Amino acid sequence: MDAQLNTVPSHPWLGAPIDVRPLFAPEQAALMTTLRGLAPDDWGKKALPGWTVRDLAAHVLGDFYGRLARDRDGHQEGPTFAPGETLEAFIHRINQEWVDAHCRVSPAALTDTLDLLGGQVVRFFEATNPDAPSLGVSWAGVDPAPTWLDSARDFTEFWTHRQQIRHAIGRGTDSNPRLLSVVLDTFMRALPHTLRGVTVPVGTQVQVRINGPAGGTWTATATGDVWSLAEPDTQRPAARIGLDSETAWRLCTRGIQPDTALARARIDGDRELAEAACQIVSIVY
Repeated sequence: MDAQLNTVPSHPWLGAPIDVRPLFAPEQAALMTTLRGLAPDDWGKKALPGWTVRDLAAHVLGDFYGRLARDRDGHQEGPTFAPGETLEAFIHRINQEWVDAHCRVSPAALTDTLDLLGGQVVRFFEATNPDAPSLGVSWAGVDPAPTWLDSARDFTEFWTHRQQIRHAIGRGTDSNPRLLSVVLDTFMRALPHTLRGVTVPVGTQVQVRINGPAGGTWTATATGDVWSLAEPDTQRPAARIGLDSETAWRLCTRGIQPDTALARARIDGDRELAEAACQIVSIVY
């Protein structure tokens, strides 16, 4: 792994790099505004299956500590894989262990610690070199990944967990297009990996169009070796999928299942290709 991390990876098929460095500060500020505005009863509301709002806040704190310890401080100790354990099982296990260990931490203490550590996380990401090699991003099929993608992955996780807290207390998704547009752009970098098992003639294109001020268009092209987001759009995709932004981000995080997204989507062209694209998932799931 050390030898790999000394080599800057080149993955042009991921598309143009995303610079999320200026966005960690406003996202952190939005998180703190949300948490400090919670009523006492809100902390016990269900945010995810098996997790309350307090549990989810503890999980975000674990993400903060993990990033700083590993990448800022070079701290190598921590949990390891059990024999035969998959990445997904490992991540879910250590996340639950962290949440369970913090059951005695009060909401007020969690909030204050998230405020303290969050500022350090912001400064860490602002100082990163986006082209340097970093941790792998499994849902994009890249290991090691360029720092810009690894950073964008963490940004989307922080944003997603904030939305889950908002939803738990009866608020809608924060539709701020400055943040949401980058979240959607990052999530769509999973499209080539999603389509990796689909065999079609070279040059075949699948296009996903997300409507609204935070939306955009992403076109994946079959190149023979991989599907690529870097190829020119021929305007003749074999399949077009139109989604609203709420459906798109919730699909990518499995807040809804692919069949629900397909029922809401506008599909033109090859239905099977569209169904394959709607299997997209942009988290460890």
